[in-house]
Amino acid sequence: MTDLSSPAHAAALDAADPLPTLRGEFLIPRHGDEEQAYFVGNSLGLQPRGARAHVVEVLDKWAMEAVEGHFTGQAQWMPYHELVRDPLARLVGAHPGEVIAMNSLTANLHLMMVSFYRPTRERPAILIEAGSFPSDRYAVASQIAFHGFDPATDLIEVEPDEPGGLISMATIERAIAEHGPRLALVLWPGVQYRSGQAFDLPAIVRLAHAQGALCGFDLAHGVGNLELQLHDSGVDFAVWCHYKYLNSGPGAVAGCFVHAHHARTDRPRFAGWWGHETSTRFRMGPDFVPTAGAEGWQLSNPPILGLAPLRASLDLFDRVGMPALREKSQRLTGYLEALIRERLADTLDIVTPADPAQRGCQLSLRVIGGRGLSGRAAGRDLFDYLAANGVLGDWREPDVIRISPAPLYNTHADVLRFARAVEAWRGA
Repeated sequence: MTDLSSPAHAAALDAADPLPTLRGEFLIPRHGDEEQAYFVGNSLGLQPRGARAHVVEVLDKWAMEAVEGHFTGQAQWMPYHELVRDPLARLVGAHPGEVIAMNSLTANLHLMMVSFYRPTRERPAILIEAGSFPSDRYAVASQIAFHGFDPATDLIEVEPDEPGGLISMATIERAIAEHGPRLALVLWPGVQYRSGQAFDLPAIVRLAHAQGALCGFDLAHGVGNLELQLHDSGVDFAVWCHYKYLNSGPGAVAGCFVHAHHARTDRPRFAGWWGHETSTRFRMGPDFVPTAGAEGWQLSNPPILGLAPLRASLDLFDRVGMPALREKSQRLTGYLEALIRERLADTLDIVTPADPAQRGCQLSLRVIGGRGLSGRAAGRDLFDYLAANGVLGDWREPDVIRISPAPLYNTHADVLRFARAVEAWRGA
């Protein structure tokens, strides 16, 4: 019988994996004399070794060419965003004209709601999940209030109906049907940040559209984690960040998708000169003529130094492809789940769905008890113990530890190290 917790077994799994690790392409933080077991790619991805060269290239170009760097030599700054556009489109299942790297996630969410949340007296409501990421809730509530409506009645939050704070598709369907005549917008996560639950985007889009509402997604935990087909899903818009699974650095430039159906929309938008059509942008005329597609929502010229690391990360995703990464993710997270259920069932409760189709890399865990502690106190004690021993996850209030084996750089040996650290904590 196979011993899942044997280092030899973990090593054999890594050696036989159809997708050998790209760990060597990343800079792994150290813990004493060894590398960290880093499971926080869902919060901040590790630095690709290639990122530095792209940043230095921009710095050198600035030093040697100054303003002429916009128009001369390699990687010119004027069309620099095009260097990430096509690989980004491939990553999220979009046409190149449907994606743009710009701003930050919440800024992009506000820009999208300016165009795609157009409330009326009959349809003032936005539907989101209860317990959504605070920035999303703040943005939605402020947009509702800005338009003169009341978040107390027009912000509809769908409560979990399953253990661990999970929301079934049946409950989502009932909520959209119940509130359908009042809905202007359904805004949903691709992956719920606290529970790790992944959702069926095409199904939610169909439900929203059937009720006459538009549908957008926050894909902060979905991009680079799940296989996405945004164009074929019919999503009206989506926003995401690039500092998590896209490994582009703290506060990295974010991403945005606008479906081709809206490429030349006459919906209102907040305009800026970089969204003006490129052929006449520098005529500096008084009237805004938007570029077709997602680029038409740009405001200012992009931060080139901020875009540079994204090139390195997208190179890796393009080299491997999301199907292979998703398969490896399922192997790593499946191994993590198996170790917990076999060795740690009396210590850890898995919140995230067991069905691989309803989760990405992340398992959200609650600590049942250990060392004479229970509840939040036990969770914090374990979390601190793991960090002190070079195993880094992250904590989400009130009592969740998130462990996310990222397939680009985590290994089965990392996963086993986590399980053994939990065993050591329990037995201490």
